[in-house]
Amino acid sequence: MKLNYRIVIFGLAIVFGVVFSMPSLLQTTEGKKVNLGLDLQGGLHMLLGVKTDEAVKSRIKSIAASIKHFSDREDILIDSLNFNENSISFMLLDSDDATKMKEFLSKVDGSKVLIDEENISLTLTDEEILKTQKEAVSQAIETIRNRLDQFGLSEPVVARQGEEKILVQLAGIKTPEEEQRARELISRAAKLELMAVDEERSGRIGVMTDADAAAYGDVILPDAKNQNIKHLVREIPILDGGMLTDAYVGFDQNNRPQINFSLNSEGAEIFGDFTGRSVGKHLAVVLDGKVYSAPVINERIGGGSGVISGDYTVMEAKDLAIALRSGALLAPIYLMEKRSVGPSLGADSIEASMIALIGGFVLVIIFMMVYYRLAGVIANVALIANLFIILAVMSLFGATLTLPGMAGIVLTVGMAVDANVIISERIRELIYQGVSIHKAIEEGYSNAMRAILDANITTLIAAVVLYAYGTGAIKGFAITISIGILASMVTAILGTHGIYQMLEKKIQTSKNNRLWFGIKG
Repeated sequence: MKLNYRIVIFGLAIVFGVVFSMPSLLQTTEGKKVNLGLDLQGGLHMLLGVKTDEAVKSRIKSIAASIKHFSDREDILIDSLNFNENSISFMLLDSDDATKMKEFLSKVDGSKVLIDEENISLTLTDEEILKTQKEAVSQAIETIRNRLDQFGLSEPVVARQGEEKILVQLAGIKTPEEEQRARELISRAAKLELMAVDEERSGRIGVMTDADAAAYGDVILPDAKNQNIKHLVREIPILDGGMLTDAYVGFDQNNRPQINFSLNSEGAEIFGDFTGRSVGKHLAVVLDGKVYSAPVINERIGGGSGVISGDYTVMEAKDLAIALRSGALLAPIYLMEKRSVGPSLGADSIEASMIALIGGFVLVIIFMMVYYRLAGVIANVALIANLFIILAVMSLFGATLTLPGMAGIVLTVGMAVDANVIISERIRELIYQGVSIHKAIEEGYSNAMRAILDANITTLIAAVVLYAYGTGAIKGFAITISIGILASMVTAILGTHGIYQMLEKKIQTSKNNRLWFGIKG
């Protein structure tokens, strides 16, 4: 027997497969393992709705804040700045500023601006409203996915359903506490706003109604620590969380958790300008409509950073930081449907799948040994190696195994052995023609290669398309098939060819084609 590069590569592939698949097979505490999907280990299935109309209101409010900042920066005097669901109106006190203001407003995408002497109004077009609503759903999907990734869940499924619905599937959520934490992280708006306190009227907040506050362009917000305490703040924020670049957990001088955040260059400039002209006044740090703190501004605050302090645990602070980093939801979401998938279903599914996999695997092995004799044994070695490699690659990348994924493994077994069937038949045909064993092996592999490559490449293309356009379980099926195809190229083609080359002299010496290939002669 003589070693060759093919058998060396095959041996290394087997070692790789066995080493990296052991943590999953033995369920050890160390090493990377395959994650089980929702259908195998249980978890949470939710269907969420998106209130897209709120996204339009948020867009209008953001534009109003930009107008306020622009007028302050350019020393343009405006009055009666009001906004409703889809329009903004205000009055210019100096008509000479009309040109400058009109130039600024023309840069607002998807808007219509009407100027009647000093009165200016801005509305969003129907196309822009529809675009904003669609973006709210897309942004919610991306934001929820980012939050769940940082939460530590393995391959959560977050996908659009219809126009304004989002499907969320979380594998591994088993306890009510885990479910509650995940739901709060998903649904939290995480809308950060820095708002000016109405110093002139805040002393009368105890006798003011929401309508009274609105008449002055204010809004009454509750305190985060004590709902009985109210704050009167300007309705148009100084800036919002859209300018946030980072948020992380820190600790104050009393070792209590707090959220440190930083702003982008635009936010830092706005923040610096406001604090510079508001020394001695209060600034409210508002999160999801609650005032977490309202400190006095002692000096201009540059650098674009701030702190959110509150009465929460380290875990709550961590989840809040995750929500802030991943971005605020443009529109609120609400739960439409919830189902908890129990782990018993997963156990039954795994058992049934394993019976199918092992049963099919054993039947294939027996058939190959009976029909092709020792050639069948060589094919079976490659088949076993193929399964180890699939499991090892999935473990290495922390892939999630679902029921369709297990079906993909079963299908891969058939595809892998199919390649060896084609090769064995080509070799047998050439032996029937009377060629030497060496020529039969080499030409057998050469002739079979085209058919095997064509079949594998077309299947791989289909798997790539399934992964690109599929969701959830379909992606898992596509990944499993792709790994299986690539592994079979190493085992069923390269590996078995190397084994035949290593045993070639022994086959020729024995002159027993029935033993080696299951044919007479």
